[in-house]
Amino acid sequence: MGFIMNLVNSFEMQTIIKLLLGIILAGIIGLERSSWSKPAGFRTHVLVGMSAVLVMLAGEYMAQRYNIDPSRIPAQLLSGIGFLGAGTILRDGFNVKGLTTASTLLAVTCIGLCVGAGYYLCAIVATVLVYIILSYSHLISDKVEHYNMIELEISLNKKNPDTINEIKNFILEKNVEITQMDMSTYEEDNKIKIVGKDKRKSEHSLVPELIEFENVVQVQQI
Repeated sequence: MGFIMNLVNSFEMQTIIKLLLGIILAGIIGLERSSWSKPAGFRTHVLVGMSAVLVMLAGEYMAQRYNIDPSRIPAQLLSGIGFLGAGTILRDGFNVKGLTTASTLLAVTCIGLCVGAGYYLCAIVATVLVYIILSYSHLISDKVEHYNMIELEISLNKKNPDTINEIKNFILEKNVEITQMDMSTYEEDNKIKIVGKDKRKSEHSLVPELIEFENVVQVQQI
């Protein structure tokens, strides 16, 4: 019995246990991201979580062998993970996508560091909380008014106030609140720019329907 306990408590066995636990906890969050087809899915989260455990284990190993500060390497990891998170963030006009996935990468990193440090309870509880937040927060957010900003540039074949009124009415009927209408290029280029708050549940673009309007030559969503 004493031999088994010594084996379990040995640094080598703890290394295996921590790596496996880090992979499992990070994989749970990664699977949730994969289910939404996010740019960083199961494999990315598992590798990040395992890497965080490795960094913590390397710091612990070096502290035992060379008597150095074990927090130096993990501190560098937290500053460097921002580059990986930035790669998942995309800008689409007024909208920014990927912030949640970038946040989960940071969370997985911290979970991995907790596992590497042997703080298993914190790592497991954090994983459960992150998963609940990702999976069920929409139940709250869907009840709160939210919208995306859209910006459209519409080119007309010729100047026609009736066409502009038809476009405005159509956009309003689609539950998009117009916040700005730029007519500065209308006199010279027959172009108008419309900025609005899109309160629709659907993410379908308005461009295909607007292009069908008579006197409309081109529609671009900026």
